[in-house]
Amino acid sequence: MRKYEVTNKVTIIDGGKVLYRIKALVDIDYHGVRKGDLGGFIEKEENLSQSGDCWIAKNAMVFENACVSEDACVSEDAHVFGNARIFGKAYVANNACIFGDAWIHGNSCIRGDASVSGNVSVSAGLISGKTRIS
Repeated sequence: MRKYEVTNKVTIIDGGKVLYRIKALVDIDYHGVRKGDLGGFIEKEENLSQSGDCWIAKNAMVFENACVSEDACVSEDAHVFGNARIFGKAYVANNACIFGDAWIHGNSCIRGDASVSGNVSVSAGLISGKTRIS
């Protein structure tokens, strides 16, 4: 069952990438999403799994080969790109930036202006503020 669709609402980011806003086709109670709600932006459907309760909200952007799956959420103005993976019950928000080969999973929360990059795995805890991990 499909839980979201890609709309024709687009944004263009640096480098000329075109990202498409998503729209919920079903309720996703875990994140308070209702059928018809608009979500964040993706470059391609592989960026957000159709299974689980994962979601991309507000103006968050997930692109390149990055993927959000399971029950994870990327929200607000967060950016996830490169080969990054956000899964489990992880939450990425505010202006956080996750890229490279970083994995954010488990019950991790990355927020504020935090940045996680490179070959890093974060499986628990809170990373916030202007923290840089690589």
